[in-house]
Amino acid sequence: MTRRRVKRATPAGARAGTRGRSAALQRLDGDGWGRLERAELPNGLRVLTAGAPGLHSAMVALYVRAGSRHETPSVNGVSHFLEHLLFRGSAGWPDSVAMNAAIESAGGNLNGVTARDHGAYYTPLHPTELGTGLSVLGEMVRRPLLKEIEVEREVILEEILDEVDADGRDIDPDNLVKRLVFGDHPLARKIGGTPASVRALSRRHAAAHLERFYTGENLVLAVAGPVRHAEVLELAHRHLGALPRGVRSVDRPPPPWPDGPRLELVDHDDAQAEFTLAFPCPPELHPDFPAFLLLRRVLDDGLSSRLPFEVVEKRGLAYSLHCGLDTFVDAGMLVIDGACSPRKLARVVERILLVLAELAERPVPEAELLRVQRRHRMMLAFSLDSPADLVGWYGAGEILSSPEGFEARCRRVEAVTPDSLQRVAAATFRRTRLAAVVVGHAGIRERRAVERLAERGPLSP
Repeated sequence: MTRRRVKRATPAGARAGTRGRSAALQRLDGDGWGRLERAELPNGLRVLTAGAPGLHSAMVALYVRAGSRHETPSVNGVSHFLEHLLFRGSAGWPDSVAMNAAIESAGGNLNGVTARDHGAYYTPLHPTELGTGLSVLGEMVRRPLLKEIEVEREVILEEILDEVDADGRDIDPDNLVKRLVFGDHPLARKIGGTPASVRALSRRHAAAHLERFYTGENLVLAVAGPVRHAEVLELAHRHLGALPRGVRSVDRPPPPWPDGPRLELVDHDDAQAEFTLAFPCPPELHPDFPAFLLLRRVLDDGLSSRLPFEVVEKRGLAYSLHCGLDTFVDAGMLVIDGACSPRKLARVVERILLVLAELAERPVPEAELLRVQRRHRMMLAFSLDSPADLVGWYGAGEILSSPEGFEARCRRVEAVTPDSLQRVAAATFRRTRLAAVVVGHAGIRERRAVERLAERGPLSP
């Protein structure tokens, strides 16, 4: 299971000095490194190759447009359940030991992940061993044995215990805030399912899910490293070309962001209180999304950024504090989460809200904005040295919407001005847009203080 976090434009005549200084950094589309080549098999499966000729490793990933948002309540968790079963062997590799030994002999480490809106199977490889990697991935999705179901069921039930207390109550802040925001929409469903739904899943459910979603129209193969697109395409034809075309997944539109503030306090006996503050964020192709990328970096991108400095470095109120973007093709949220001593909870929340209110009330200084814009470009430049980052960028982008080039993304981000950033912050960081979850053993006084901060605190209505 995973949660998708994105830790990942100036008008022609504006901020010429800033534009010039940004341009001094490396362009990310100038030398072919990381350049995307794309093809489509006759069955609709998309094949992406991102060349990185100076590296010594490759990464192969097969993405599927299937996750918990594509399930019904009665089979909640089947995407994750099937992911586990695909590692149990295939017709060509009859058990997990044989399957993993083949990959490991090619320099790899086979892994998988299920999210709310997609899944992926991936491995690093020696560049000369692409055939081995594609053969194993093809076998996994074309001829899986779907065996040892009861063993995997017990593994998943153990995994679910990480998200509940001794009484079976959900204490995972991510699950709770998704439910608070999305209500009865599929995006609110737990990726792993519930104990009841997992116990009810059968081989028939897994096979039906495989047949419906693991088809050409719902799959993207992404390969990065010192590899040739022609070779990748030939191997894709050989190992994945026989899959049926199928029908592309359909996403039920999400509900509007609920009127807030919405606050859920869950009592849980632990040494720390965990908290999550969420605000609406548009999907990645929305014109305002680059502003959210920058807000995230202004808030949490090193010890000089605002949240770590104000909460941790300056006041010592918390040790764990993070900001990220959870994005889907049609929705998203900016999330601030962390943990602190229950007696400090109200002070931590108040300080976070004061930082957000300041962003809503006054523009970010030019120098600070330039710093995070330059850092954004630098982090993407670093990704060119990582086959895993290249595969993640292009593969996830293709399966969920359409991949955006690194340089195109940088230009969108570098076109954001202090005024436009403040406009987005002022529209987002409001009490009516707040959804918050606290899990911990906070006293009555702390709980009431947090409630007051949500309802009448530093944020404007």
